[in-house]
Amino acid sequence: MNAAIIGASGYSGEELVRLLSRHPDVKLTAVTSRSLAGKLVGDQMPALRHLVGDLSFTASNPAELAASTEIDIFFLALPHGVASEFADPLYQAGKTVIDLSADFRLGSTRVYEDYYGQAHPAPHLLEAAPYVIPELADDKWKSASLIACPGCYPTSIQLPLVPLLKAGLIDPKGIVINSYSGVSGAGRKVAEDFIYCERNESMKGYGMPKHRHLSEIEEQLEKAAFADCIVQFNPHLAPMSRGISTTIVAKAKLKDSLNSVYDTWEKAYGSKPFVSILPTGTFPDTKHVTGTNRADISAVYDPRTGNFIINSVIDNLIKGASGQAVQLMNLKFGFEETAGLL
Repeated sequence: MNAAIIGASGYSGEELVRLLSRHPDVKLTAVTSRSLAGKLVGDQMPALRHLVGDLSFTASNPAELAASTEIDIFFLALPHGVASEFADPLYQAGKTVIDLSADFRLGSTRVYEDYYGQAHPAPHLLEAAPYVIPELADDKWKSASLIACPGCYPTSIQLPLVPLLKAGLIDPKGIVINSYSGVSGAGRKVAEDFIYCERNESMKGYGMPKHRHLSEIEEQLEKAAFADCIVQFNPHLAPMSRGISTTIVAKAKLKDSLNSVYDTWEKAYGSKPFVSILPTGTFPDTKHVTGTNRADISAVYDPRTGNFIINSVIDNLIKGASGQAVQLMNLKFGFEETAGLL
């Protein structure tokens, strides 16, 4: 199957190049970047020279890409707002599109405008684009040709929380979430906050109290809980290149129900290759998932407060973006779910 990556100059785009160029069922046919058009992919991504051969970046024209008969699937690694410029003509042309931006993650145009500061660029496509974390969605999404790939913070949060909310084990009110992300989560841009001397040996909160991903988090948690779910989400920049560590504090509905938490997770994820459930008292570590599509989760119960303390870790660029997108492709087209992934 022939694949194209649209907007491959960022970190997520580079990870897509790496994953797809060595995928056993896929040929990476086109890699686009307006800023790098005409340059060899291997020259711009030297670590991947042995995988990409003489593949070059090409300019990205939505109409021309939509008219292509050679490409079977398109991955959009573009900023919000820009992604829709490509998603719309590709969808109308009957192409399969997996979008890594935020353009189709929310069901409400009002919420999108509130959090992203602009009118939604393609509201007519929202119902056509299911939001899919593979471990949590039913199989209906596989018939869609435009698929919204979730954000990194929301993935680290929903994987442990959604099964517990559905099972009624935690109170949907009063949830506090602290997440710590590697600097690659901010993208490949030059800004004072992200240079080495500013971030090394230093950690700080940002985007509070209304980080953009909060909209996505609350919308999906409310669907799971069948109730209002207003959470306190506190993101932080951590002095590491990649990875997300999330700590969630949630009120237990029943005292001493930690066994029920683990039983619920086992039922949800026991057969899932990319979610590892760690024993209570074992706290996940980002270095153990870096470079993989895996999420590690665990929980402890605090009898003093009646709270569960839930921990999860993912690689923000893999399970939080490009790896999850490849996992979606694998499932949609009937490949092994783990094909091309660790």
